[in-house]
Amino acid sequence: MPGEFDLIRHHFTTPTPHTMLGVGDDCALMACTPGHALAVSTDMLVAGRHFILGTDPRRLGHKSAAVNLSDIAAMGATPRWVTLALALPQVDEAWVHAFSAGFRGLLAAHGVDWVGGDTTAGPLTISVTILGEVPPLQALRRTGAVPGDDVWVSGTLGDAALGLQCLLQEGPALTPEARQFCLDRLEAPTPRVALGQALRGLAHAAIDVSDGLLADLGHVLDASGVGATLDFERLPRSAAMRQREASPGADALMLAGGDDYELCFTAAPGSDSRIQQAAAQAGVAVTCIGTITAARERVLRDATGAPMSFAWQGFDHFRPD
Repeated sequence: MPGEFDLIRHHFTTPTPHTMLGVGDDCALMACTPGHALAVSTDMLVAGRHFILGTDPRRLGHKSAAVNLSDIAAMGATPRWVTLALALPQVDEAWVHAFSAGFRGLLAAHGVDWVGGDTTAGPLTISVTILGEVPPLQALRRTGAVPGDDVWVSGTLGDAALGLQCLLQEGPALTPEARQFCLDRLEAPTPRVALGQALRGLAHAAIDVSDGLLADLGHVLDASGVGATLDFERLPRSAAMRQREASPGADALMLAGGDDYELCFTAAPGSDSRIQQAAAQAGVAVTCIGTITAARERVLRDATGAPMSFAWQGFDHFRPD
């Protein structure tokens, strides 16, 4: 059975062309581009909490990179470096090889150097720290939403939560194609890195949708000291979601389902054409779903314009299920 340093050497050591010193010393050495600030984010994924035991390791590696890239995307930053800390209940080289391939593959697609980390024995836990660069005055923050802004979201909502329902065999069955689409959205999300960078100078505030649309938009509203009015009928739906939207609880999937990893952002009214052009260049659709208001009220309207009763909260690690 390989030891810790064999695992690191064989599976977690990759070329780092943008790094002064990578894996193999006590620290990595990186040089930030002049005129840029570092954007740093850390996320953990814990077996049984963030993913189901038995998840395909290659897809799990991909997702472990994707959720961190999504945080970088929400700041409008360019991802540069990443570290990985991995606790394993036992050494399974086939599992480690597949996991590292998925992790490494998505990082390579975004030009990110894997510069270090740690391994230990313990319950399966994945902790990733990612570092990016962004001109400080162009960073997309949660504090910039102003009354009158339009509220936008990328992609479609609720598909990952629908994928989890498929895994748990909850709710009506989807077609095989729709089921696979939702599983892909859950297990292999696409971080909107290019969109985040394209929104520099356009978006006033941004956040990635990881815990549910209403909860994450709520963080922007809190930070900016504003409210919002959203139109439920304008929420972007995939073909898979349209198969389920008449079923009980479908609204909760779109409003509070986690793991979308889309970007929700605000921008000045009248900037629609520039936003759509930026989104087209980034290869993702965007939809305007509401408006920022001065009153710190949060209103969700149905197709008739009547208020819908729905809690503006999403996944919370410490709230009982």
